[in-house]
Amino acid sequence: MAESSISSFVEKLYDLVSQQASLYGAVEGQDAAYDAEDAIDEFISKVERKRQQRFNNLKFLNFLPACVVLPDKLRLVNELNGRISEINITLEKILINKRRYGMEDLRAYEPGSSSGIATTSERYSNQMVARKEKRLPTVEETNVVGMKNDVEAVKGKLLEGAMERVVVAIWGMGGLGKTTLAKKVYNDRDVQNHFCYRAWVYVSQEYNIRELLLGIANCVTTLTDEQKRKNENELGEEVYKCLQGKRYLIVLDDIWNTDVWRGLSSYFLAESNKSRVLITTRREDIAVDAHSDCYKLQLVGEKESWELFLNKVGTRAVLTWPGLEEFKKEIVAKCKGLPLTIVVLGGLLSLKDLTRDSWLKVLKSMDWHLSQGPDSCLGILALSYNDLPSYLKPCFLYCGVFPEDSEIKATKLIRLWVAEGFVQKRGKETLEDVAEDYLYELIQRSMIQVADTRDDGRVKSCRIHDLLRDLAISEAKEEKLFEVAENIDVEVLPTSVRGLISSNISQTNSPHLKNSNLRSLILNRSIDEGDEVCLHKYPKLLRVLHMDSVQDGEIYFTIPLGKTGELIHLKYVCLSLGMQIGRLPPSIGRFVNLQTLDLGYNVIQIPYTIWKLQQMRHLNCYNYRISSRQSMRERWVEGHLGVHQMTNLQTLYLQAGDWLKDNNLGKLTHHLKQLKLNLYFRREFKEGSFRSMAQLTGLQKLKLVTDNFIESEGLSTSTTILFPGLECLYKLHLVGTIRKLPVETTLYPPNLMQLKLLYTKMEEDPMPILGRLPNLRILTLLQDSYVGTEMNCNHEGFLRLEFLQMQELWSLEDLSVEEGAMPNLKTLKIKCCDKMRKFPDGLLQLKKLQRLNLYEVSKN
Repeated sequence: MAESSISSFVEKLYDLVSQQASLYGAVEGQDAAYDAEDAIDEFISKVERKRQQRFNNLKFLNFLPACVVLPDKLRLVNELNGRISEINITLEKILINKRRYGMEDLRAYEPGSSSGIATTSERYSNQMVARKEKRLPTVEETNVVGMKNDVEAVKGKLLEGAMERVVVAIWGMGGLGKTTLAKKVYNDRDVQNHFCYRAWVYVSQEYNIRELLLGIANCVTTLTDEQKRKNENELGEEVYKCLQGKRYLIVLDDIWNTDVWRGLSSYFLAESNKSRVLITTRREDIAVDAHSDCYKLQLVGEKESWELFLNKVGTRAVLTWPGLEEFKKEIVAKCKGLPLTIVVLGGLLSLKDLTRDSWLKVLKSMDWHLSQGPDSCLGILALSYNDLPSYLKPCFLYCGVFPEDSEIKATKLIRLWVAEGFVQKRGKETLEDVAEDYLYELIQRSMIQVADTRDDGRVKSCRIHDLLRDLAISEAKEEKLFEVAENIDVEVLPTSVRGLISSNISQTNSPHLKNSNLRSLILNRSIDEGDEVCLHKYPKLLRVLHMDSVQDGEIYFTIPLGKTGELIHLKYVCLSLGMQIGRLPPSIGRFVNLQTLDLGYNVIQIPYTIWKLQQMRHLNCYNYRISSRQSMRERWVEGHLGVHQMTNLQTLYLQAGDWLKDNNLGKLTHHLKQLKLNLYFRREFKEGSFRSMAQLTGLQKLKLVTDNFIESEGLSTSTTILFPGLECLYKLHLVGTIRKLPVETTLYPPNLMQLKLLYTKMEEDPMPILGRLPNLRILTLLQDSYVGTEMNCNHEGFLRLEFLQMQELWSLEDLSVEEGAMPNLKTLKIKCCDKMRKFPDGLLQLKKLQRLNLYEVSKN
């Protein structure tokens, strides 16, 4: 009875605090919300700690479920009641002040009301639910206008001039579009055809020469795992060898320090073959120091400013609005020719009601920002942030936790938003789908940019402009959402910091880890070599732990037995490559709130108690094995545990094992969307697992690895392997021997868009069959996927194919393309096909081909 009362009160308390935070000032309301969150979470932690203590004291009865005795529970409830009473007093004061200043109806003026300056959360939600299809955002650079002359000027510097290597520098103030200009030049067809090798790396203020060399090497060659672990000098030598004798273009984007070019230049050959290096920077002295051919990017003129603005707000309703012309002169004047402010303002106004009062309200708000100093036009960015609906503000601020100029994976960002509690439940939609809509609205407002898209047009990765990232970090500090560890004085550590981001923090002696209020810890880039990450030493209320890849050396990750239960609030744990992780203890099953566990490719064994985590949404343990099944005694105490109990699971990457028995996987029928399953040398699980996978009607992406798809008794390649009944499946990756593909297209997933094959050892030409798949857009044939000598793309085959990659097909000699085949092909990559005798004539007739990459093919 007490638990249900507390649960009901907690829900009402959170609702009340949220209302007050939106109705009266961010500071008072947000502090009250944080206090309430702390009170509840600390209460839950203490109850769990008491339960564990009782369990440890009764070891001789450890087969019985532990519980908290009534006196302990009453004491904790009374303690919680005292905290809640204090919070209620604070809320009463807020209400009194609200009434005193006539703020009862403030909600009508929040961003989104018809009289305010944005769409309401509720109205936006209703619109999104009503849509059957998402309106997919486009890559921001394709919409930039007014750069034609700039593009031609920079192209001329790259394609013409001296035979020796030349450095070309684009420089100018932040927000001018230097990166956009560089990208337009880099992707220009003439530039692509002119250079054998092209590479692009983002530098930023926090750079690492080794990481930059690794990025360049990945652009010009394929590195082995051993090569990726090489030090700076060794990687530099790899780059030097790859560039030798080649005409190359290397882009170093966003340089802030003269030492960058000095540290890299020795690895770029200065041969007489018209190679070029293109750099972008805000500082003229960096351009001069590199002895570059400088190009200063200027502010755009009035005509170009208005064209850019119209391009951003360019819905038909806005462009045909009679009142639009009235605002032309004022908008152009206020933006002062800075493209970033133009597109951000355009994104802001594109969501406003088409009324004179609504637009005037925005422009009047700009007047205050424009009066604040020489850089005041950048205050428009802050205005756009203030205009965001309340549900989008923390999502935007969170983009600041990622390194400057980094490419942010959309899936990672969305999962973090969900774990942090930023995403509101909306009907029957998953939280991830709602979060994706949040992402698209931020893109529409030009608060973040699309970096890359998936084959279905959805956003694969995004990026935030460094000026907007600075704004996000500044505002996040004010909101007490997160701070940058390197900006904090360790002598006077603030205890109110709830989120911490760092590029290098010691796990053993960092004072930051003593902050009991810390909820989120984001560690980017390197961690001290040899450090040991002891999870039980972290703040007990921690909710998010994200550790990026370790570049040099190794660190060790441990969770001592019996200590995991202290971190029951954890929702997100991501540990990337480079870590040595010990065996996870059975007590991992006490992370009852865990939603995402991403252990990358680190080899480890996981206890079967992982199946207790019913809140799990994304489990990435691809190289891991689940320990043996429960004993009879354990099953009697805990009940039957299995993957089928993870009823919220959407993503599963795992090795095959006993957990596949009893058709447990097939019971995740509707909600499992992504599956990577390693069946290698586990033949006994093939037949049952294939039957289970055929039941996963909601599956969208599937990767299967096995030694042989055929030899398991009872399997039929035509009906089982390619899963024709999975209508949602659009991406399929098969690794292992197939020999022969099914001939009938009805034996394939009907909406298959992307197919990747590796080690399939097909003996018959697969192209006549695959060419008839109606929706195939991306085809990747990797090492030994085909072992024959001839390939032929038939007339009217591959009608929708846009991307084709053939790599390490060692026996392939002849590739023929008939007229009418692959009419929509945009990218063709052929690599390490040593025996191919000639380039097929039919490919020269492909009118839409934009990119042709040939690596290590026969010189004949």
